[in-house]
Formats: sequence, C-alpha cells, structure tokens
Amino acid sequence: MSKHTVVVCDHIHESGLEILKTTSDINYVYAADIDKIALLDVIKDADVCITRSSTDVDQKFLDAATNLKAVVRAGVGYDNVDMEGCSKQGVIAMNVPTANTLAATELTMTHMLSCMRKMPYAHAQLKDQRIWKREDWYGQELFGKKLGVIGFGNIGHRVALRAKGFEMNVVTYDPYIDSSKATDLDVTYTTNFDDILDCDIITIHTPKNEETLGMISEEEIAKMKDGVILINCARGGLYDEKALFNNLQSGKIAMAGIDVFNKEPAIDNPLLDLPNIIVTAHLGANTVESQLKIATQAAENAIEAARGIGYPHALNLPIDESKIPAFVKPYLELTQKMAFLIAQMDKSAIKSIKIEAEGEIGDYLDSLNTFATVGALTTALSNEKINYVNATFIADEKNIKLDASKVANNSGYKNKVTVKITTTNGVNSVSGTIFNEDVQRIIAINNFIMDIEPSGKMILVTNSDIPGVIGEVGKTLGDSSINISDFRLGRNDAGALAVILVDNEVTKETLTKLENLEAATSVCFVKI
Repeated sequence: MSKHTVVVCDHIHESGLEILKTTSDINYVYAADIDKIALLDVIKDADVCITRSSTDVDQKFLDAATNLKAVVRAGVGYDNVDMEGCSKQGVIAMNVPTANTLAATELTMTHMLSCMRKMPYAHAQLKDQRIWKREDWYGQELFGKKLGVIGFGNIGHRVALRAKGFEMNVVTYDPYIDSSKATDLDVTYTTNFDDILDCDIITIHTPKNEETLGMISEEEIAKMKDGVILINCARGGLYDEKALFNNLQSGKIAMAGIDVFNKEPAIDNPLLDLPNIIVTAHLGANTVESQLKIATQAAENAIEAARGIGYPHALNLPIDESKIPAFVKPYLELTQKMAFLIAQMDKSAIKSIKIEAEGEIGDYLDSLNTFATVGALTTALSNEKINYVNATFIADEKNIKLDASKVANNSGYKNKVTVKITTTNGVNSVSGTIFNEDVQRIIAINNFIMDIEPSGKMILVTNSDIPGVIGEVGKTLGDSSINISDFRLGRNDAGALAVILVDNEVTKETLTKLENLEAATSVCFVKI
C-alpha cells in the first residue's frame, strides 16, 4: 500500500501527532525541531504540510515542496501563508477555524467582564501594592446593557448566547447571514451599522480583509455613546489603533479589552501606556482544550487532503467565501465526498459528471460542479495533482462533460444535492443533505434510501431481496476477521443495498467471497 507523506513543520499538541503516527497509509515526518533552512530539504517529498505561525509558507517554501498538494495551518490565522503563491502552484491552503471557538468566546467574555469591573487593576492594587481601597473600584453590571456584536459566525453567535445569559440586550450586524440565525436566538438583527454604534459595549468577530480592516475608525467612534466599551479578540487592525488610542485617552471610550494588535508582538504599542485598557498577548486559542482540538483537526484535515478525499476549510477556493452564506460550504464538502464515493464504486473511465440541486443550494451550481469534479477525478488521477484550482480544466482536457441544474424541490428536504456520474459501464448516483447546519448525510445511493455519514471504510453489497443474505454477509466478514461497526440496509423494487461500515481494510479475497454469494449482484469497497 502506497503511503502519503505528511510533514509537521511546527509544534502541535501530541493528540494530533498520535493520529498521524497510527494512520496506516500516512508516512508521518516530525520536523518541528529543525531549522527552517533544513526544513526545505525535508518537505521536498511532502504531500501535505502542517504549520503554525513559526513557518512561513512563502515562495521559497513552495518551490522546495515540489510534491505538495495542501498545507494545513493549525489555527485560525494564516498571515504567514502566501495564498496567491499557493493558488498559482495548485496547492490548497487550509486552516482550522473552529477548534478555538469556545476559547475565543470565553476570552471575549473575560475581557468584557474585566472592562466592566476593572478586575486586573483591582487585583494589582491589592496583590502587588498591598492596598485595600474598595472605593477605587466601582464598576458596572452587564445586566440590561446593550451589546453590539459585529459578525455573527462561530464565535460571534456564541458570545451573544452568553451575553443573553447575563440578561443583556444583544444587537448583531452581519450582512452575510440569514437574519433568522440571530432572531431565532432572540438577538436583534440589523442592517444599519449605526445601530451597533449606539450600543454600550461593542465586540467584533469578523475575518481580517479589505472590507473589515479599520472598520472602526474616528468616524465610527464619533457616533458612539460617550463611555462606550470596545472589545477585540478577533484580528488586529479591525479597530483603527490610532483612533482607539486617541479616544481612550480623551475618555470617549471608557475601556477597551484588546487581545490582538496590528503588529505583534506588541510590546512597544502605545496602547499599553493607557490606564483604561486591558490587554492580553493574543491568547484567543490558548487553552489546553483548544490546542488539543486544533492539533486533532489539523491532523484529520491533513489526512483527508493527502488522500484527496476533501480539503476541509480550504482558503483559496474558486469562490469568495465571504460572499456566500454559511450553509453552502458543508454542501460543497459533501458533494466532493459523494463524487469520491461513486468514483470508487465504478473505476472505469468517466464520461460525464452531473449535479442536480434542490433548494437554495441550487444557486451555487458552479461551485458544486467544481467540488464534484475534484472528488470524482481524485481516484482516477492518483499520479496527478487535482484540486479546486485546476479541476474543470483537467475535466475538459479529458473530454468529461460537466453539467449542473437546479431542479424542483420535491424531496421534502430544505436542500438536497445529487451527484450522477456516467462511465463506460453505466450510471451511478448518490444524494445527500445537511442537518443542523453542518451534519453531512448521504440519503440515497442509486435510488436506495439510506442514512449514512460520509466517513470511514464501507462495503457496498447489492443483492436480491431474499431471506438470509445479511447472515451470509456477516458470516463471510466474520470468517475474514473483519469487524462490522454499522450496517445500513436500503430496499426497493430492484432488490436491496447493504452499506456495511467496517473497522478493517478489506482484501480482494474477501470481496470475491462476497461476490460469490448467490444473492449478490455487485460488491465494492470504498473509503471516505
């Protein structure tokens, strides 16, 4: 069995290293302790590299890593990754944006409470100066205050939920979400940014880009209440630091809680000289639990990318993620996995790939087509690099017809995607949907109704719908020492389809035994 090489360039939690060490088809290389010049020689055979902020994924790095399919930034920020350079060389850049969600949420609440009660200063007076002066520390309560949340994504909406627990009145501004995401949580949704500027406390939770850089400047601060409190535990530069300094100094801004800065380390930043600011050294992800989750997710994402199964949280997609609703991306990932599944069911030459989409997801057909093409061609082009950047070009070169259409929503699902792949042997189709925003499910395979998570090792057996088949399949797998972790069965007028999730690799010999069962009409082994 050929192995994929994953190089860990920077220190991550042992949990992620253990996943890489124990994955049978991964050649794991630990290079976090070598100097960056020597690293350039180590990465020459890497399929995937995992980095943190200590390694610059620049042109020198990309030129050295001639076999690189993807780079995983183990964390949220990716300022050290040359995104344009990655795209030009067909390298998918990925991050791990959700692993530190709770840590960043709780740090935001810590800054908010600290600003309201001036806790660090009260602590220092008693502990360091040994002064007991309660009258110096009259704070404010969160109860009844109006909180403005800019950006209502993974962190923003969790901050809002916790603020509701303090019985605050919460208003959010985020033009890229459905308003119901806020209103369902009893949070006021506004399209007028001035409503945010009228709040008692403002916290920001947006990515850093051309649209958000310096979005709170002198002009916006002038519209705020006197004595406003500002929080930033997201990215440095979202607040204009000069304007922040001037208005903290004048007292227009009563307090600020800042975890991130334009330039870091920020040990010489003039904001540190002010008496009404509480600062931390970019600690948003600094919890034991967060570091464990970051390492685990980075390792799992690297394995998916190395295998060509998927590229979770890819940053240089052929779509602008800031301009699509949050519900779209899970469907893109699911579509790729469904196409990858079909490509393993029938490994003959692909003639066409067709997408049928029901519901709002049907407005994103081009992106669905791209992801399906990557999934479908990954197996066939094992010796070539295929990704979102070059997928449609390769399909055109190989005369594979790509087609996509939005169809009537008759299935009962809010959104549904079907991938149909035609080969020289015939047509296979898989349908899927998303539950609870990000739970991926395959709901049909070749018109057999199913409910399967698109993950793991699976044996697909189609057979005549007669008694005793399940027992024969179970015995055959048991005789081959293969453990069944789940068994799903779909039936229709044509017969039955068993999808058997197993813990072990399945040999050709075992598959042949299954094929020789009297009721079996087709058997295949797939891995997602």
